[in-house]
Amino acid sequence: MNAGSSNRPGAFEREFLTRSANQTMALGYALGSALKRPLALFLFGDLGSGKTAFVQGLAPGLGVPGTVAVTSPTYTLVNEYPGRLPLFHVDLYRLPSPADPDEIGLLEIFEENGIVAVEWAERLHAGDLPTCRLDLFFTVTGDSTRSIRIIAYGLDLPDLLKDIDV
Repeated sequence: MNAGSSNRPGAFEREFLTRSANQTMALGYALGSALKRPLALFLFGDLGSGKTAFVQGLAPGLGVPGTVAVTSPTYTLVNEYPGRLPLFHVDLYRLPSPADPDEIGLLEIFEENGIVAVEWAERLHAGDLPTCRLDLFFTVTGDSTRSIRIIAYGLDLPDLLKDIDV
């Protein structure tokens, strides 16, 4: 997996290229293992771009037991998983755009003491996103390759991304 980095004002950006679903999951695992405090992750990308595979790797990195099946919450909106930091997996695919985060209970979930991974985050207004967060942009670059650009917003998040090595 290749990684590159660049800077933008108020944020730190890093890009990864994965060559399989397993590598996308490995990136999720590496990030989950590095997370030490509650944080919101916003996942942007088309169908099949690797968002759910990433969360399936993120979960064990957060200590979600391997016996727990991590699936897309497309029809339930939110799946919650136990771990050293609980994981709230949110899927906004079936909601109209723009979705009101207060109306769907997302603001309450942001206040939980865990990790919130939101798929189809483009259905939210940019102004509804917390100031301290990770934005992940998934792009299909080939049959099994994906570009995953992660932008960290927050004081200590750049160090988090610098330490990820997969």
